[in-house]
Amino acid sequence: MRIGVLTGGGDCPGLNAVIRAITRRSLDRGDEVVGIQHGWRGLVEGQTLPLGRGDISGILPRGGTIIRTSRTNPYKVEGGVERVLRTMESLDALVAIGGEDTLGVAARLHAEHGARVVGVPKTIDNDLNATDVTFGFDTAVSIATEAVDRLHSTAESHDRVMVCEVMGRHAGWIALHSGIAGGADVILIPELPVSVEACCSYISRRHGRGKDFSIVVVSEGWPLTFESGEAQSVESGDRDAFGHARLGGIGNALGGEIQARTGFETRVTSLGHVQRGGSPTAYDRVLATRFGLKADELVLRGAWGRMASLRGDVIVDVPLADAVATLKTVPPERYAEAEAFFG
Repeated sequence: MRIGVLTGGGDCPGLNAVIRAITRRSLDRGDEVVGIQHGWRGLVEGQTLPLGRGDISGILPRGGTIIRTSRTNPYKVEGGVERVLRTMESLDALVAIGGEDTLGVAARLHAEHGARVVGVPKTIDNDLNATDVTFGFDTAVSIATEAVDRLHSTAESHDRVMVCEVMGRHAGWIALHSGIAGGADVILIPELPVSVEACCSYISRRHGRGKDFSIVVVSEGWPLTFESGEAQSVESGDRDAFGHARLGGIGNALGGEIQARTGFETRVTSLGHVQRGGSPTAYDRVLATRFGLKADELVLRGAWGRMASLRGDVIVDVPLADAVATLKTVPPERYAEAEAFFG
């Protein structure tokens, strides 16, 4: 059997652990594994390379992906789908590792063309449905939490408000978890936009109790919202192949509003791609490995159009279509848990 593996979308700690698990298990059976370079672009352009034992040696703790990635959408490339299907004719199976966009393409190829594809859920945002957790999330939260911990000491030393901007386009899971773990005084997420005025009120109330510093964690996708109902996001004019605008800068906009409205000196830190990089946590290494083994099982079963999923502590499989139907966002009751500590 000839098995293709691709990683698509943003890079993520744990990708190499999945590649290693699939390749190791397949080679042990005597099957052939082919890495698809640069995600769906590799299938469009026929960029593949064989994966042997030497290629996966030592990659478990490495961040990124040894087969590279991209945000290519074959449905937006002229003749892209036809070229993908043509390249896939040389494969007996394809394992697609990615988030909503990557797995959305995989689900569509299976539904419309009967493609022999299975999925593995990857995203630091943890916003993919039909799985309790995606690998990469734990690492991103750990990095963000460490940053918040470090910001506490400098904020207290200078009597400042520190705003920490973290990733999270549509879902605020990273902000929620790192904010709670790091003891943030206000957490702002896209799903439940608290107004600028309310944020400043929390900070002023805290300062009124004798606390001369505050920590605010904000998701990059949080819209700058005012009590008047006005709201605006901060984004560049650039959009990727899946229509997503490039975000970044909401922390600076919020920091300016806080300082102007409260008079408290405010500084901003944007973690950006630091959250994606580096070695995965032990939890993500184990989860990614288990997902890879499940994907290999799905290939052997011929369970096309299915995805590895974590339910409780058990790895199961679910339809790819279910995973990409809707985003998994922070529910009000989870945000209420964090809000109990605001101010």
